[in-house]
Amino acid sequence: MDQNKISRREALGAVAAVAATGIAGLSRAEEPTINTAQSQPEKIKQSVCQWCYGGMSIKDLCSKAKKMGYQSVELLSENDWKTVSDAGLVCAVANGPTSIGYGWNNPKDHDKFVAGSERLIPLVAAAGIPQMIVFSGNRRGMPDAEGLKNCADGLRRIMPIAEKHGVTVIMELLNSKVDHKDYMCDHTEWGVELCKQVGSDRFKLLYDIYHMQIMEGDVIRTIEKHHQYIGHYHTGGNPGRAEIDETQELNYRRIVQAIVDTGFKGYLGQEFIPRKDAMTSLEAAYKLCRI
Repeated sequence: MDQNKISRREALGAVAAVAATGIAGLSRAEEPTINTAQSQPEKIKQSVCQWCYGGMSIKDLCSKAKKMGYQSVELLSENDWKTVSDAGLVCAVANGPTSIGYGWNNPKDHDKFVAGSERLIPLVAAAGIPQMIVFSGNRRGMPDAEGLKNCADGLRRIMPIAEKHGVTVIMELLNSKVDHKDYMCDHTEWGVELCKQVGSDRFKLLYDIYHMQIMEGDVIRTIEKHHQYIGHYHTGGNPGRAEIDETQELNYRRIVQAIVDTGFKGYLGQEFIPRKDAMTSLEAAYKLCRI
């Protein structure tokens, strides 16, 4: 802890001590200087993507992340939601019925995904989880315009139940250049058009900063232009999806400030794969993005 800072608890303790010893009437020059930065509300909520720490139990990850200041552990299936809740955290994003390779762009799977969503969304809402993730699926030779229509047709079928229960369905933007070859929802403009065609405030995008840096760059301008269609953000250092530190090309503190400036009230999920000590890197990422 910075020796020049004092926590809210320590400040209250200091005041109590003064009262107990009967000291009164301190001049302004004699009053203790209290740094209140730690007691100020944070302007963005931070989350941890559990899959990046697969060697650690969810319970242990929750405990360590909470001590750092994180408010969520995310991308979890229903068997793990209670563990997070019991730790006093939120699961910011629940896993949905689709997978990266097989998603809403194939109408043959729509009935299955609709049934899965109709089962999951009420459970997600009851668990206090605000969002459920879905994917477009891979192209497999399908034109983007056809895939766009197919995704919109399928997703519109689950919007009534998402709206009823107050759960936002988010589709992740992923890169098809390095990590997810052939994935369809790989450009922000395509995702924004999908949002428009679905036509519900309960459908938005998961803007993964790492992935979109690879596909498009121009991250801050894109966020400023399309923030109303974005329900969640992910981090990751490029190149390599490692720590978001001086080893990579993005200025995450400036990016997070741009997100905050849009009025965003949701979660920023840390989704980098640590190459150094995992918990040290996770804490450093929290501090870097704390605005």
